[in-house]
Amino acid sequence: MFIAYYDESGDDGYPYYSSPIFVLTSIYLYYLNWKEIYKNIRNFRHQLNADFGIPVKMEIHTKYLLLNKNPYRKLNFSDDDRILIIDLFCDLISSLEIKIVNVVINKTTIQSPGYKVLDRALTYSIQRIENDLNKIDPAKKFLIITDEGRVGKMKYTTRKIQRLNFIPSKYSTNVYRQEILSLIEDPLPKNSKESYFIQLSDLVAYIVYLYSILNLKTGNFSNRLPDKVNENKIIEWMEKLEGSLNLEASSSDKYGVVCYPK
Repeated sequence: MFIAYYDESGDDGYPYYSSPIFVLTSIYLYYLNWKEIYKNIRNFRHQLNADFGIPVKMEIHTKYLLLNKNPYRKLNFSDDDRILIIDLFCDLISSLEIKIVNVVINKTTIQSPGYKVLDRALTYSIQRIENDLNKIDPAKKFLIITDEGRVGKMKYTTRKIQRLNFIPSKYSTNVYRQEILSLIEDPLPKNSKESYFIQLSDLVAYIVYLYSILNLKTGNFSNRLPDKVNENKIIEWMEKLEGSLNLEASSSDKYGVVCYPK
């Protein structure tokens, strides 16, 4: 069995929204590897505490860290420190035995006013995870763990696509049915403050958010983002993460980032 941890960047509102894109990130891993991976993350957090004074139990919310918002402002990090911390997190992620799927919903290309952003993003994500697991072993199953705030919406989607799931054909305007078979249980809630894995998903989601702003040429970076978080730095982070990304999730993006609507 595999465990998939979810988090997002941007809001999932439409047609009213505060961010032009929404990113949903899943980090998934084989359950027998969980304990070793957890130990590696915990050891890393102890090293961050020794080197930067970040409490081991402090939740890392990457956007707020980079923008120097509370509770990180009181730690008095320089811009270089905050960027270095993200560098180190990317190095950590690249060393772990995990895989990552990123789905981007570009709201500027949505044409239907009833478009359900989170529903679509989660559907595309689950499809990619199932496709990947089927290549390993069609008998493999996975369950979802996510922050408490989105469990209700995600439960609706996961139940629906296990009963009825239409997939557009790559080669025509037709669609075909392929219900999700490998997902078990409803999404399980976990407070992100208590999950290093959800916090890592948050970190990847925000990096992919910045990457997508560049790649899709939509939206702007926050004025509070350090000047050194530029195109070169964002691509550097994506390159560090590349070995952990499910590159087959999308054939149209170098890093496997899935983007809809087309």
